[in-house]
Amino acid sequence: MPREASEPWKWSVGEASWAGLPPRQPPSRGLAGGRRERLFGRHPLLVEGGGGDHGRSVSARSAAAAVQRAAASRQGGAAGRPAARQPQPGSPAAGGAARSGGRGRDRDRRDTEYCRVGKQSVLIMLEYNSALLQFKSQAEYNTFSNAVKRCRSQKKENSVFSQRTDEASAAQYFQFYGCLSQQQNMMQDFVRTATYHRAIVQNYTDFTDKVVLDVGCGSGILSFFAVQAGARRVYAVEASSMAKYAELLVRSNNLSDKITVLAGKIEEISLPENVDVVISEPMGYMLFNERMLESYLHSKKWLKSNGMMFPTYSDIHLAPFSDEQLYMEHYSRANFWYQEWFYGVNLSSLRSAAVDEYLQQPVVDTFDVRILMAQTVKYTINFIEATEEDLHRVEIPFVFQMMQSGLIHGLAFWFDVAFVGSLVTVWLSTAPTEPLTHWYQVRCLLQTPLFAKEGETLSGKVLLVANKRFV
Repeated sequence: MPREASEPWKWSVGEASWAGLPPRQPPSRGLAGGRRERLFGRHPLLVEGGGGDHGRSVSARSAAAAVQRAAASRQGGAAGRPAARQPQPGSPAAGGAARSGGRGRDRDRRDTEYCRVGKQSVLIMLEYNSALLQFKSQAEYNTFSNAVKRCRSQKKENSVFSQRTDEASAAQYFQFYGCLSQQQNMMQDFVRTATYHRAIVQNYTDFTDKVVLDVGCGSGILSFFAVQAGARRVYAVEASSMAKYAELLVRSNNLSDKITVLAGKIEEISLPENVDVVISEPMGYMLFNERMLESYLHSKKWLKSNGMMFPTYSDIHLAPFSDEQLYMEHYSRANFWYQEWFYGVNLSSLRSAAVDEYLQQPVVDTFDVRILMAQTVKYTINFIEATEEDLHRVEIPFVFQMMQSGLIHGLAFWFDVAFVGSLVTVWLSTAPTEPLTHWYQVRCLLQTPLFAKEGETLSGKVLLVANKRFV
């Protein structure tokens, strides 16, 4: 059955527009209970004396000082750590020193969470360690809480990611990708994983003795491929809780000397050096969904001038299709609102709005290519040349020469990406003519079908606009 989408995106063709798409599979469960908040993205709050001290009572002054030290270390790096590359003025990457060898420093990149306990206590959790802060008065607790809020707001102001992404949406997104089941879903996509492996390993000359950045590494599988191809060092950046599992895999595979897992967003972390190659799997449904492509392009600030990107560029394809059954399936769902006597209430005044809403939902599924009524139009994005701003508004003009007569019910979309290496160019395709992937294809229905005759021309443009952050 087709899967529908409801994320806050808008696609439009002429007067038609569609709502956005979900993550690659909708999460099946809600957030866990309890009020937990994350401190400073991925930077921990370390109270004096303590990651593992339980029941330690501290003053608001010392706790607030710890908060300020943690925030300061994000801005300039703590004393005694290797100097990280300083971001340019206005850059969002104003924090997060890169990991170095010692175990104690490894803790500085792991998840830190806290929750309030009673009226005057706070429980801070760092991986498997925790510290209970007990304040002597409500005033001291308020001082600590306000210091935390100030530091968190400072981080948001400096982060490109936070400027474009609502905090609640980001939390749900990273919770989704922090699940091993979702990582398994992607890793078991044979076309996806085997193509990435082939693209990296067969272009071993581009990785041998090179420094590699893996953006949104998830389980770290691409980082392992890079090491198999001969990479000297891989920085694996992951913002979800999957980072701890990636680090566990690195240790259990005895590759801690090759792969460094950095827990955090690429917009907010710092690296100790520039890289030769950036690898990532940033594609969402219809290529652009989830907006990870923007993070992928943002990572180029760490790429050397002659560096490479895997994938290198992408083609998005679109074509008109005819599918009466799909159209009627969505149209008829609004019939519920046609009732004039629903427990004594006339609902019919909402039927028109309901039809519009159902037809605005993009459909994620696969289809027989025989429903396509014209040759596809292709739009290319070169990741080496493109900027983040280029993806905020994408305009795709089209001219279709109709190959058959019939009703046009909408436009179908899919994408290909190319890995352009020194030895071979490898393609990953999500076309309906190729083996199915977890990206499927996407179809957007027209509000009113159009009739076209064979040989006629259908022209227009597709406008993809990324929503601004809601505050």
